Amino acid sequence: MITDLMPINICIVEDNADMREGVAQVLNQAHGLRCINTYASAEAAVHDLPRQKPDVALVDINLPGMNGIECVAKLKAQLPQLQILMLTRYEQSDMIFDSIRAGASGYLLKRTPAADLIQAVEQVHAGGAPMTMQIARKVITYFQHIQKSTAEVDKLTAREKEVLALLAKGRAYKQIAADLGISVNTLRVHLRAIYDKLHVHSRTEATVKYLGRD
Repeated sequence: MITDLMPINICIVEDNADMREGVAQVLNQAHGLRCINTYASAEAAVHDLPRQKPDVALVDINLPGMNGIECVAKLKAQLPQLQILMLTRYEQSDMIFDSIRAGASGYLLKRTPAADLIQAVEQVHAGGAPMTMQIARKVITYFQHIQKSTAEVDKLTAREKEVLALLAKGRAYKQIAADLGISVNTLRVHLRAIYDKLHVHSRTEATVKYLGRD
């Protein structure tokens, strides 16, 4: 339970001054939350934020110089217990997962209503992983895709998996055939079987499914 004696201390890393000040105001007006510092760059945050020892940090991705994802990784290295929420306008899947891999515990879009932002800060501080609805949908879709890709790759024979692994490394057909001690014609037979089992029509699509299973 949040009390006046135990506020959630928050730092903001955001280069847009209006956005930075607006978010700080929203947080400071909320019961039990306190914005203790703000930073206009990742470099400034990495240098000073660890000394502030906040409970939660809100970090933008598109920062000047060092980007927000790098900032998250460096902050988590110094403060493993710090809970980080990405607050950004980007919805691209690669940015979402790069942020999570770097150590972020939640991902919100900047258009998130004030009440939802406050709730997200409370949730992440309590051990949750709040995400804007659109972002949560992307996460679900991503893992569904991985599950499907894994099941399809598992249908391949051992030899077909060897071929696909070499394809994913960017090897030319002649190199793959030589590495496996087979003819190029035999390799093409394997490729047709791989494409059929993975329901794809090109080397690129097959490689994406192979890599996406991990």
